[in-house]
Parts: sequence; structure tokens; C-alpha cells
Amino acid sequence: MLRQSINKAIRPAQFRAFSISARTMAGGDTGAPRSGGIAQGDAFSKREKANEDYTIRMREKEKLLELRKKVAEQQDHLKKLEDHIDELSKSSGGEQK
Repeated sequence: MLRQSINKAIRPAQFRAFSISARTMAGGDTGAPRSGGIAQGDAFSKREKANEDYTIRMREKEKLLELRKKVAEQQDHLKKLEDHIDELSKSSGGEQK
């Protein structure tokens, strides 16, 4: 009470400052793991982890599809080379019937 009366005396009424209390958050409110461990988490951190996992799975899926395509191209190339070798060996008389 005394402090308020001193402040009123020092400051004019039109220049009073107002204060805002600091916003406090409980553990885990900002996505940080709670004290219970990593198993517990708020909905935001769970959703964020799920989105990251999904993105990683999609990248891996794309990489696997590219690798399968390259393997198929290499197999086609090897098949053509085998056919070419067979054709050369037949024309040079390598195979006799």
C-alpha cells in the first residue's frame, strides 16, 4: 500500500505503466520431453515425429524405386550383352552341332 502511494506521488496519473506477468508453461508444453521420459509427450511432439517419420519413409521409398529401376536397366543390359556374345560365338563357329 505504501509503495502504491509513493508511486502515485512520483508518477502522474496519465503515464502509469502497466505490467504483464510472464507467461509460464508447464513441462512439455513447447514440445520438449516431459520429466517422465521420452515415452510421454504432448500431441504436438507426437504429430511432429509422425510427420518426420512419414517424410523419411517416403524418401526411402523413392530411393528404393530408383534402385529397382537401375537394377532392371542393368539386367536388361546384361541380357543384351549375353545375346550379343551368343550371336558372336555362333557366327564364329564356336558352337558346333
